[in-house]
Amino acid sequence: MRSLQLPAVPGFDEMIAPGGEVRPHYTSYHDWLLRQDRSLLLRKRKEAELQFHRVGITFNVYGEESGTERLIPFDTLPRVLPASEWSLLERGAIQRVQALNLFLHDIYHDQNIIRDGRIPAEQVFGNAQYQPCMQDVDLPNQVYSQISGVDLIRDGEGSWFVLEDNLRTPSGVSYMIENRRMMMRLFPELFAGQSVAPVEHYPALLLETLQQSATHSHPCVVLLTPGQFNSAYFEHAFLAQQMGIELVEGADLFVKNGYVYMRTTAGPQKVDVIYRRIDDAFLDPLAFRSDSMLGVPGLISVYRQGNVVLANAVGTGVGDDKSIYPYVPDMIRFYLDEEPILSNVPTWQCRKQDDLKVVLEKLPELVVKEVHGAGGYGMLVGPAASQTEIESFRARLLADPDNYIAQPTLSLSTCPVFVDEGIAPRHIDLRPFVLSSNEPRVVPGGLTRVALKPGSLVVNSSQGGGTKDTWVLESGEDSTC
Repeated sequence: MRSLQLPAVPGFDEMIAPGGEVRPHYTSYHDWLLRQDRSLLLRKRKEAELQFHRVGITFNVYGEESGTERLIPFDTLPRVLPASEWSLLERGAIQRVQALNLFLHDIYHDQNIIRDGRIPAEQVFGNAQYQPCMQDVDLPNQVYSQISGVDLIRDGEGSWFVLEDNLRTPSGVSYMIENRRMMMRLFPELFAGQSVAPVEHYPALLLETLQQSATHSHPCVVLLTPGQFNSAYFEHAFLAQQMGIELVEGADLFVKNGYVYMRTTAGPQKVDVIYRRIDDAFLDPLAFRSDSMLGVPGLISVYRQGNVVLANAVGTGVGDDKSIYPYVPDMIRFYLDEEPILSNVPTWQCRKQDDLKVVLEKLPELVVKEVHGAGGYGMLVGPAASQTEIESFRARLLADPDNYIAQPTLSLSTCPVFVDEGIAPRHIDLRPFVLSSNEPRVVPGGLTRVALKPGSLVVNSSQGGGTKDTWVLESGEDSTC
């Protein structure tokens, strides 16, 4: 059988096996793709770009003088996962988030994992994301991260690893939903012949999760945004609209008599749950940064009294800090008495002298990241860096080793992408979203991010990455297009 001819790239390709045969769960889509004319795919890509612009699916890149909003590139070739494989990833992501929520409750209460010697005390209490104001504060269901994103990668052998955890304000779910809508609009015939698990119910599940985090029925839920100049503002507005809740800024809320209220044309309305997309430091100028114009004065006092729920909780950043990441497998064993379903990427902690020595010796081979970094900023990809960049980063490491971790440069799996020169493999990752309330739930698929530059391993949109739809086949390995 004829198969798609892709440029040779070392490692694991999601669609084409090493011998050139098509992987079973891709068979139907692959056969359909072979029948498509390049001009059709190009026309569909342009249509997608036009529609995304009309809807306003853009983001801002911090530091750009122009302040121009960008469109995140969307690839019209989906990434396909069989049900059996998705089941493993779903269970692994849920297990990980459950352990992290237990860890966060523990460090702000009895601190058993520290007393047991599993994690050094200074790694927690000296962490910039640790919030002393959360000590002994009891949260509904003991859930700190109601919305979590778990970044997964596949190495050159096809094995899955967790690259990092996102517990503070994970973003990207709006692109997961809009990518699916776009694919269904562009290629309705594909969904007629494929048993693809749906994702459009995510906003309903998210609203239910937020409502369940309240201490009483029929709570008033709002989404707190920093405003239209935030890079993820489209997502804030999108999710608020989809959930049917108010999108508010700090100036729309105020504290009175121990409660939070929203200003409305009909008068003040008490707010019970705030889905906040603002970092801890800017939430309350009376508790954190006094110069913050984004938050609500007095909010933390109300929060500590239990009169309002913040999702995600203040202080969750300890759990997704990259210096804590190496300890998550031990958290799973300690709190759940289980072995991790998904493995960590091997990690050197540069704060340890022996680890730092290894990292400095192997710097051109490694990926080095800031422990508080995000968005692909502040990192070194050794094999892709110049000698000047490597030596500059070496100086940073020596000056502040506690601020960095290092990992081997894994050959991320590739997936076919429709680019200007045709169909070619590009490296990808996957971010499933775990919702935690009465029970953890994951919408099938998540967000697949694509490194559009040939050979690049950086998938972040701020670094030129794109996205594609992620299909989880609900039954069997194959279906008919």
